Amino acid sequence: MQFLKKIVLGAILVSLGISLNYASEKIQSEAISFKSGNNTLKGVIFTPNEKKEKYPAITIIGPVGYVKEQAPLNYAKELVKEGYKVVIFDATYHGESEGKPRRFESGKQKTKDIQASITYLETLKDVEKSSIYGVGVCQGANWMTKALNEDKRLKSIAVIAGHYLVPKVSQLYTGGKEKLSNRLEKAKKAKMMFETTGEVEYIPVVSLENKDALLLHKSIHDWYMPWVNKSTWENKITRMSELGIWGIDMRPEMKSVSKPILMVHSNKAASGKNVPKELFKSIQSKDKKLVWFENQVQFDFYEDEKTIKRVTKEINNWFKEDI
Repeated sequence: MQFLKKIVLGAILVSLGISLNYASEKIQSEAISFKSGNNTLKGVIFTPNEKKEKYPAITIIGPVGYVKEQAPLNYAKELVKEGYKVVIFDATYHGESEGKPRRFESGKQKTKDIQASITYLETLKDVEKSSIYGVGVCQGANWMTKALNEDKRLKSIAVIAGHYLVPKVSQLYTGGKEKLSNRLEKAKKAKMMFETTGEVEYIPVVSLENKDALLLHKSIHDWYMPWVNKSTWENKITRMSELGIWGIDMRPEMKSVSKPILMVHSNKAASGKNVPKELFKSIQSKDKKLVWFENQVQFDFYEDEKTIKRVTKEINNWFKEDI
């Protein structure tokens, strides 16, 4: 709990453009903004204390409906200590960033946001443009993989506890093929309504009562709900977002990866035991590595200090091989 309080306090300081102070360490940080299409995204950039002419850089994207004060902040404050400049940001439609309708999940747009963050990094004189990397956490693993395939500026990526959007996982989270089909049909109607009338239909991200909520498990609900009062995170998402979540299949995208990729997962993380291994096996790149932890649950990869430090070590070792 104390760790979470530090994160929230840090997020407030960041919004004011003040350097973060975590106990005995000082992390240089600065509130930033950059364009993604017509929208302005709000973020934070972290710079190592050790002064160098050029730094390798990392851009981070988080779970579904995330805001930057959640998992991205935890990874940023560890990775910056390894010598990277690190960018975290609220994606289009979320948090402090612009974009309407609010709380719309779009993998296509998030991929563009990642690319926009790379463009921002390239404007910085102290960033080594040939050493820009990406980290995707949970559902962010999908969009970071897509960005790796589309953008030659990304040298390598690490995908952490991926909630991989493939039919098997979608059915697992929605209660089976029939329930999945019903959800997608409702999402199609919501999308049609928005396109014809401009009216936006919302569902909760988590709920113990509303079966239309995006994520239905109690453990997920219990983790997310405290964020309502801690940050700009909102417990809602557009219903039409489900088309771009449960309605897609990332298997061809994963198979197409030809550049370096690190995958970190565990027995109890999202997507289960088998899907990540199947996807990893399908990746065509010969420069790939799968690191399998023990029984860490999904939220350990978001906030558990020991787990994040361990993941950071794996990420740093992976990226440093290419620097």
